[in-house]
Amino acid sequence: MSLTHESDTTHTGSPIDSEMAADIAKFEEMLAGYQAGRIEEDVFRVFRLNNGIYGQRQGGTNQMVRVKVPYGAMTADQLDLLADVVDDHSRGWGHITTRQNIQFHFVELAEIPDVMRRLATVGLTTREACGDTVRNVQGCHLAGACPMEVLDVTAWSEAAYRHFVRNPLGQRLPRKFKINFSGCDTDCGQAMFNDVGVIAATRTFEDGSVERGFRVYIAGGLGTTPFPALVLEDFTPREDLLATIEAVLRVFEQTGNRNNKLRARLKWVVDQLGIDEVRRRVVATRKLLPASATWPGGVPGVVAEWGDEPAGVADGVTPTPMGQGTPVTLGAKSDYDRWVEANVVRGAANGSVSAYAWCALGDVTSAQFRAVASMVREFDADVRVTNRQNLVLRDLTEEQLPVLYERLVAADMAKPGAELSRDVVACPGADTCNLAVTQSRGLAGAIGSALNEAGLAEVGGVRMNISGCTNSCGQHHAADIGFFGAERRAHGQPAPGYQMLLGGYVGQESIRFGQKALRLPAKNAAEATVRVVRRFADERKAGERFHEWMERVGGVGEVAAGLKDLDQFPTPDEAPEYYVDYDETGPYAAEIGESECAT
Repeated sequence: MSLTHESDTTHTGSPIDSEMAADIAKFEEMLAGYQAGRIEEDVFRVFRLNNGIYGQRQGGTNQMVRVKVPYGAMTADQLDLLADVVDDHSRGWGHITTRQNIQFHFVELAEIPDVMRRLATVGLTTREACGDTVRNVQGCHLAGACPMEVLDVTAWSEAAYRHFVRNPLGQRLPRKFKINFSGCDTDCGQAMFNDVGVIAATRTFEDGSVERGFRVYIAGGLGTTPFPALVLEDFTPREDLLATIEAVLRVFEQTGNRNNKLRARLKWVVDQLGIDEVRRRVVATRKLLPASATWPGGVPGVVAEWGDEPAGVADGVTPTPMGQGTPVTLGAKSDYDRWVEANVVRGAANGSVSAYAWCALGDVTSAQFRAVASMVREFDADVRVTNRQNLVLRDLTEEQLPVLYERLVAADMAKPGAELSRDVVACPGADTCNLAVTQSRGLAGAIGSALNEAGLAEVGGVRMNISGCTNSCGQHHAADIGFFGAERRAHGQPAPGYQMLLGGYVGQESIRFGQKALRLPAKNAAEATVRVVRRFADERKAGERFHEWMERVGGVGEVAAGLKDLDQFPTPDEAPEYYVDYDETGPYAAEIGESECAT
């Protein structure tokens, strides 16, 4: 099933949705006022952020454009248009984020209205992709195709997106607000570290009947101080879900800290008031919403139209195990067989399968965007963006897999990934971000190369995430092996470094944040990763997850003990490369600009 947003009739060349057109006209008006000096920098900054436009560390007129992709659903026309944006306005690729957005870097400020207009022709918007707004609504990328799901959360994610985009309530919040949907407690959508995390669930009545609905978690977050999401109530009926999310947003809007942005997120409201008081306020607010003349009420229309029946489980088929730490063992097989074993998901009742297209470092070239668009049309498939910076093609048949694999090979997107160690997630880092102190993308590439050279790139069930600073845009807290960038000083000179964390985990409606292992020179982080992955591969028991293995062998301290020799800086004369960051040519310097995205 192919999905569009905003308007079911929006395709390339068709009229732009009226609300999108108004957004673009307003942006042009504000941009002209800013360029003419009639609108102050601070005023324009807030406005452009609310329209998904970030400044880059390079300054000047270089901008990052973030495109919202609600729950990751895309069409072939949209993929083709993104390819055009890459060619005409960016620097060779688009970047997939951990929130299922697509970002373009080095876009000239004067060109942004044209970019926005072109995006709108295929139903895509940048509206509220950044700023103190309701951000992109995330959803499990396998929703509607997962044999484990309790409900297909596709339509629910769409309903939330439609309800909150341009909603006056969400335009000037104390800080950003993130909503996430998962179809079961495997929590592939990672609901456990969002302001509102929705997980499809059931409750059983005394007569044995079962009702499907949701369990809503609130006040989760990562950043410098991570908070686990807390359950709002044991069960939320389908007809109450949207009202519940709005009630949480209203409480946040009323009580969030507007004087200190570093303590403004919903997690800090819970820290101040306590979860019991926040629950009380949310429930009280929800009770009043049906009295509003503007409240639609009940099950959203799009859910009634699209349906939310789960994919179900096929007879005689063992569903593909999913979730963080899923064991994947690749034998000495053909490239195709290894790809199928690692990248294909089976088990849906209708017999369809899903297959991952691997996007190295989350980057997609214009040729790759067009190639995937062609695959969507050729195989009549559905495609979604994943929160691990890949693409997944769904609604495929077994018979289509060999040809699909050939197409992916031709596009350089056929490496086994998804749940393998080579699938390293990284934020943009100091390449473009004002807050980053290290080149996280460079380290991700180095780790991938080191694992490949060591024969460990296809170790299954271990996730690695890297952030260029403490703010966790790369979600390092939730990874089996996580890194965040930090300035180090050695022999009187600044040097790029990382804090290594071990044992993060999200699943089964629980979250474990990674524990600090040790600090490392940036140039030794790849070797540290190789040692940990090799030990994990050698010592794990059948079906054992990374955090379980770590605790069994003695915990983070014991694992870190085997890495302590790596926390050493040679002198600048002995190894000058230790004082130059990845992808840089000059001496390291931690240059931090004004925050536009800090957690």
